[in-house]
Amino acid sequence: MPLKDLPPDARPREKLLARGPGALSDVELLALLLRTGIKGKGVLQMAQELLQIKPAADGAAGFDGIAGLLNATADDLKRVKGLGPAKRAELVAVLELARRAMAQRLQQRTVLDSPDAVKHYLQLHLGARSHEVFAVLFLDAQNRLIAMEEMFKGTLTQTSVYPREVVKRALDLQASSLVLSHNHPSGTVQPSRADEMLTQALKAALALIDVRVLDHVIVAPGEAFSMAERGLM
Repeated sequence: MPLKDLPPDARPREKLLARGPGALSDVELLALLLRTGIKGKGVLQMAQELLQIKPAADGAAGFDGIAGLLNATADDLKRVKGLGPAKRAELVAVLELARRAMAQRLQQRTVLDSPDAVKHYLQLHLGARSHEVFAVLFLDAQNRLIAMEEMFKGTLTQTSVYPREVVKRALDLQASSLVLSHNHPSGTVQPSRADEMLTQALKAALALIDVRVLDHVIVAPGEAFSMAERGLM
């Protein structure tokens, strides 16, 4: 049904203004971003179908929910009929704004005071990636964020991480401590024995330059596992 045919209190924009964003479903929020549908398909139907796109047999990315969609790149969105350059740019911009807002929060206050914010921030960056990425949060003497850098990328099953490169970058940024992170595209966030061994190797290498490893966070869509919180550090 076209938005203009809905009762005023059921239209996403009016509903949001009257009751707040929490009253809207994922489909309704996405429809607000898209604004218009295409010929033969209303914006609500288009939003619903976007959220249900599964990975294609040729390896093309699927979205399968709001998190997957908002972690999609502009190139991923090109194959969706009805998403022109303007709509693709708006969807990608929403996620980037969220990332920057969380980064600003971590730069203004100590990471140790907001472990949940750290996990959410890393989920936004890495959670929906289709390949494995190893990232590092470099922190100052007050444990505030200096920079988050993706240092190594691998396949779906493994990545090569070189401790000397992490040490070098920590020295370049004059970091006092850091948080390690990587994603598990398989969806499980439980650390493997290799993850634990890598963490210990990095801790030992960084200890030589008096830089502490505060945590190693493993993320997947909708989940995050803190090795420090589980006593694995």
